[in-house]
Amino acid sequence: MRATRPGRQGDHRSPARPSAEPGSLLIRIVTRLVVAQAIAAAAIGLPFSKRQLSSILITLAIVAALCGLAFLVRSGTKTAWLIAVGFEVAFIGFGLSRFFGARYVGGTLFAIIAAGTLLHPAVARAYTVLPPRRPQELPDEVGLSDVARDTCGGKIVG
Repeated sequence: MRATRPGRQGDHRSPARPSAEPGSLLIRIVTRLVVAQAIAAAAIGLPFSKRQLSSILITLAIVAALCGLAFLVRSGTKTAWLIAVGFEVAFIGFGLSRFFGARYVGGTLFAIIAAGTLLHPAVARAYTVLPPRRPQELPDEVGLSDVARDTCGGKIVG
């Protein structure tokens, strides 16, 4: 038997934040993960560049691409998911090539984590659900042209 306070037996408190769909929560988590990946790539890549212009430009290009990817991932579409998975796989390949060539890990571990998160079945399902759309006007409903025809006797008043 559970100990409860008198008068509080069926008391269900509302959460501090309203509950959202699990799919939108997963999409927000992935978006935050990609933003964190961009921050980590900049924080690690810029000090490692040793003032070489080419390395600085590559790091800034990766950070810019990750910021663009974060905006794309936020849309929650299947296309965004496919582009994000492809980008993360390319980022892992680029990071591994830099690791073998210069012993630079950079954001490679973060890319592996982001790719693993994107490939999780629950996240993949969240990106397959279409975002809600506004209801379309049915053809048998009265439209603007029908209303104008009835009120003005079929003439356009100017």
